[in-house]
Amino acid sequence: MAIAPLSNEAELILKIHQGDKRAFTILFEWYYKSLAAYIFKLTESIEITEEIVQDVFIKVWLKRETLPGISSFSNYLFILSRNKTLNQLRKQARYSSHFQSLEKELETDLRVEEENDVYEDFRLLIDQAIEGLPPQQKRIFQLSRFERLKYEEIAQQLNLSSETVKKHMYLATKTIKEYVHSHMDEVVISILLCGIFF
Repeated sequence: MAIAPLSNEAELILKIHQGDKRAFTILFEWYYKSLAAYIFKLTESIEITEEIVQDVFIKVWLKRETLPGISSFSNYLFILSRNKTLNQLRKQARYSSHFQSLEKELETDLRVEEENDVYEDFRLLIDQAIEGLPPQQKRIFQLSRFERLKYEEIAQQLNLSSETVKKHMYLATKTIKEYVHSHMDEVVISILLCGIFF
């Protein structure tokens, strides 16, 4: 995957190393669309792509003290992305022929240590927030997010109006975001809650 580096990338990486959130945002915005497009070609899933891109940039932020020692940031992102994609495909399709062919291709690259703690912590916080929702909001949120029902289908199933379902989803989402924001680093949250459009 060839992505041209930013002209001032070394300077940005040094600033990120020192905790500069603005510099991180610039680097994130420069790379994330190309990275997402590459991962999407392998996974053919927007959701999995978003998760992997988020994981990669969270790792970059949390391991920022090691950035000055990386000779090529673009290659570093590429390796992280390939490894995370491989791990995700292992979880999703352990025995499929599509997975097996990708696994052979991806396993030829160098391994970068994986850390899923942050993403797992994020998922745990979301689960805790969902558990704390009022029963009606919780049920509607679960039907929408986990069972992938449309608002109209949820309304029909629960004998509610579509507007009521929309209102409950809005309130549930707002409550969950507020709960997560109060328990995690704001840079990590912005990556995890960011939608990837490519």
